[in-house]
Amino acid sequence: MLQIKNLSKKYKNLTVLDDINLEVADCEFVCILGPSGCGKTTLLRIIAGLEEPTSGTLSMNHKTIKGITPEIGMVFQEYTLFPWRNILDNAIFGLEMQGVDKNTAISKARKYLRAIGLDQFEKNYPHELSGGMKQRVAILRALLLNPQLLLMDEPFGALDAQTRNQLQSELLRIWSKDKKTVLFITHSVDEAVYLADKIVLFTARPARIKQIFNINLPRPRDRTSTNANKLRSQILKTLGAEL
Repeated sequence: MLQIKNLSKKYKNLTVLDDINLEVADCEFVCILGPSGCGKTTLLRIIAGLEEPTSGTLSMNHKTIKGITPEIGMVFQEYTLFPWRNILDNAIFGLEMQGVDKNTAISKARKYLRAIGLDQFEKNYPHELSGGMKQRVAILRALLLNPQLLLMDEPFGALDAQTRNQLQSELLRIWSKDKKTVLFITHSVDEAVYLADKIVLFTARPARIKQIFNINLPRPRDRTSTNANKLRSQILKTLGAEL
């Protein structure tokens, strides 16, 4: 699905990404872990077409990725909602930019809003919602564009633990139904073990791939199971060498 070959990124004399090689399969949920500032977000921005690599290639379904494409959606850590638009209008913004008829866009958005329990808040504005509710809308807006690949840059990082756990479960429910390919950045080993089919561990800057963990835990996952705890300890030990 997604192929990254020999990808590097430099800013003048600073190397951020160094010879990244990674393949992400169709419908796979992949988490990237690594020290702060190692280049995880830079990689997502390059895949999304927001930046260009210094060297290397990117392709999706064997087609070179060049610039921004509707086949790739992105959810940021910040909620990126327009404060002057209500929740429904925020949700349909991307569809409007694609020229979708407004009534069609509203119909699609309301279906998702019902699914995530926000249908009663469609006329509210972002400042009237909690952080978790805002992030639900941001994820909804990305999913409405029906991307083949969904990039998520620490989308739950600013939320409290209870809300984060709830949104992780909601995201997995949507993913299991829609079967999007997801590339998800997180600083939380617990989150990665709970969500991922595969965990990619980055070194400190300049980022290289240190190790890839294939997660064979059954779904739905028990966060407190013996196997989950063993895997968590193994990843923490490997990650600790980079801090």
